[in-house]
Amino acid sequence: MDWLTNTKIPIGKTANNIFEWLQDNAEGVFDTISFVLEHLINAFLWILETPHPLIIIAIFAAITWKLQKSWKICTMVVLGLLLIINQGYWDETIESLTLVLSACVVCMGVGVPIGIKLGHKPKLYAFVAPVLDLMQTLPTFVYLIPAIIFFGIGMVPGLIATVIFVLPAPIRLTYLGISKVPEDQLEAADSFGATARQKLLEVELPNALPQIMTGLNQTIMLSLSMVVIAALVGADGLGVPVVRALNTVNATLGFESGFVIVIVAILLDRVLRIRTDGD
Repeated sequence: MDWLTNTKIPIGKTANNIFEWLQDNAEGVFDTISFVLEHLINAFLWILETPHPLIIIAIFAAITWKLQKSWKICTMVVLGLLLIINQGYWDETIESLTLVLSACVVCMGVGVPIGIKLGHKPKLYAFVAPVLDLMQTLPTFVYLIPAIIFFGIGMVPGLIATVIFVLPAPIRLTYLGISKVPEDQLEAADSFGATARQKLLEVELPNALPQIMTGLNQTIMLSLSMVVIAALVGADGLGVPVVRALNTVNATLGFESGFVIVIVAILLDRVLRIRTDGD
């Protein structure tokens, strides 16, 4: 087997050479991306941190009622957020929500148009699908390496790593929604002389909306699952006390922060769950 190991394909070395080339030739691009994402994060932080926590809770309750029309879910949201305040993790929760919301803006803003384009070109999707598989199956810790190399330490590299991991979800689900639009509706739109833009806005997107909303739900849940990993590159939020608890073997801190993450995940899932007629 020596002959096989002696002819090792330079996968890692090639990746390193690419990173070095990008550092030397694309510094301005990365600085621009960092500038935009940093301001996006700061905007969400300001929106969520400026009002009193009780005002934020009331806003979340109002959003929940608007989306779900259920006083039970509204009560659960209020009690869950009050419990987070009681445990002393409100600031960390706001920071994690900032990361989640920023990831949603980027992923949906990029993923939905790509999914629409792929929905119109199935052959192109067959080519892109392995790339999406790689993005979701590659260990998430690997994403931290280029994130640190290109963006340093802080919330921005945490957001970049989150976006890379989460982006396939809205792309796949948008593609699924667009590609499953009934043919008879498309033919009817063509028979009435609808333009491609009119078909998209009036036929395809309304039919694909449930899948797109599912993509949003998955984007939020997957982003939340990255908060601990993002903390390893200096991102603030609920991942910080988890990492601190791991480093100090502090079971109390670890269980408290982990339990708060579970609460946030459950609340977000209930608030954004698509209602059916029987709900």
